[in-house]
Amino acid sequence: MLELLKKHFGYDQFRPMQADIIDDILEKKDSLVIMPTGGGKSICFQLPAIKLEGITIVISPLISLMKDQVDNLRANGIEASYINSSLSSEEINEIEDKLENKKIKLLYIAPERLALESFRIFLRKLNISLIAVDEAHCISEWGHDFRPDYRNLKILRAFFPEVPIVALTATATERVRQDIIKQLSLREPKIFISSFDRKNLKLIIIPKKDSFDKITNMLREYKNESAIIYCFSRKDAENLAEKLRNKGFNALPYHAGLTPEIRKKNQELFIKDQVNIITATIAFGMGIDKPNVRLIIHQTFPKTLEGYYQEIGRAGRDGLSSDCVLLYAPGDKRKHEFFIDKIEDSVSKANAQQKLRQVMNYCEDKFCKRKHILKYFGEIYPQDNCASCSSCMDFEQEAEKQQKLTKEKIHVVKEYDKELFEKLRALRMKLAIERKVAPFIIFGDISLREMAIKFPADERAFLNIKGVGQQKLKDFGQAFMDEIKIYLEQKNEVNPSLEDKQSIQEDLNNYQTRLKKIKEKYQNAYEPWKQEDDEKLKELYLNQKKSISEITSMFGRQPSAIRSRLKKIGLIS
Repeated sequence: MLELLKKHFGYDQFRPMQADIIDDILEKKDSLVIMPTGGGKSICFQLPAIKLEGITIVISPLISLMKDQVDNLRANGIEASYINSSLSSEEINEIEDKLENKKIKLLYIAPERLALESFRIFLRKLNISLIAVDEAHCISEWGHDFRPDYRNLKILRAFFPEVPIVALTATATERVRQDIIKQLSLREPKIFISSFDRKNLKLIIIPKKDSFDKITNMLREYKNESAIIYCFSRKDAENLAEKLRNKGFNALPYHAGLTPEIRKKNQELFIKDQVNIITATIAFGMGIDKPNVRLIIHQTFPKTLEGYYQEIGRAGRDGLSSDCVLLYAPGDKRKHEFFIDKIEDSVSKANAQQKLRQVMNYCEDKFCKRKHILKYFGEIYPQDNCASCSSCMDFEQEAEKQQKLTKEKIHVVKEYDKELFEKLRALRMKLAIERKVAPFIIFGDISLREMAIKFPADERAFLNIKGVGQQKLKDFGQAFMDEIKIYLEQKNEVNPSLEDKQSIQEDLNNYQTRLKKIKEKYQNAYEPWKQEDDEKLKELYLNQKKSISEITSMFGRQPSAIRSRLKKIGLIS
């Protein structure tokens, strides 16, 4: 399984619990997986799907989420497809033909599809090895995002009694977990509960006063980075997006009141990094698989802690540092109570009121926010100070302190070459546009950052980059290695041999030592080129027919630097 993980997904090891879950699935046992957003739930069923003989059916609630996951699987060399309302009948027929001919390993469908008897009959023709129910909390009326269509999933056990079912969700209380097991008729499932602690997320709560100024300050700190701002209402989302655009920010709204076409367009622009700010209602909470959201802002506190944790879970899915800021005003309670008062069922109303109080307690608690919210999900955080929430950072709630706080981002352990990263990001965007996929389908930010640390120059080195599997090496490796090579040549940082180049770049901490050694051999290495140097170079190469080795000695520079300069002034190609 590790070989398959590396081959298709480009990772050398499993995240916590993934291997145990996969083993359980391969033994054809039912499982319930509770793993926070960004924890690696998808690989838990995608990887065994490759190994299993038949087809894996994946139940997923949103069309956009299906498309992203299918695009990602295909980019990793795995045959996958989806059937939903966005496809024509001809397209569906074509996919069904492929399924019958065993040309697809994973099929994503919406829960509504199971309500169609004709589709259920078709599924029974197939050799189905596994059923994965994603966002499984939607099946429970006690969950924060109950969807009646998920009740259709009750028939899965009756229709496919021998097929193992794995249910997966990011947030589920004990009551919801038991309801998922009951509703899906899971047979003695092993319950896997991963830590809810997302160490790369900062949990920040600040007063809502002067909220627009605070929001714009934060967005300036995260210039060109992806951000989601959750708003209380459709009107709030529209107004905030307009105000931000008037201030020069690239922002669009997303809410259920927009036409499906506009919603789809705005979401795609955000996913494809063509718009970096979305102002949204909770309708945007589950619809994206984008790994590089760096900032989540709640303009109004949410109505449940489950919803809040799922929404901030959209930040930093790639494991890189990201900020989650909640603007708190106790008076916003009235907004939520207005809708709670309209709930007719007394039990449901009391449940909603209790969940609202729990959110306010979280916001007003002076102690560690991380410890508080993990305790809510049944997890004990061992430290009293997490050093990355507003309480633990001893954050005084004034506007000027907030501006300082947003600058204190956690950096990756090794610094990466930001100029090269931007060039790689531009190449990623170009390839994504050509392929009509989201940029993160090509490579995630974490892969690009690692490239901008290690400067891979051959296939073996490129395969060692996190997130690079065999298919991505084949499809994109040469383009990215060429971009890195050109960048290094332009920077005049190419060394005499591949081995020297790799040894320099593999450990930036030893760079100065290595540089000193190079300059001992080539005294003018890395010195700026002057116009008279170019004239002398032309004379020696063109008129005197000197070799590169001879010119190297005369200039006191590396052979690669001489070749690079000759290329730049047009004497060699």
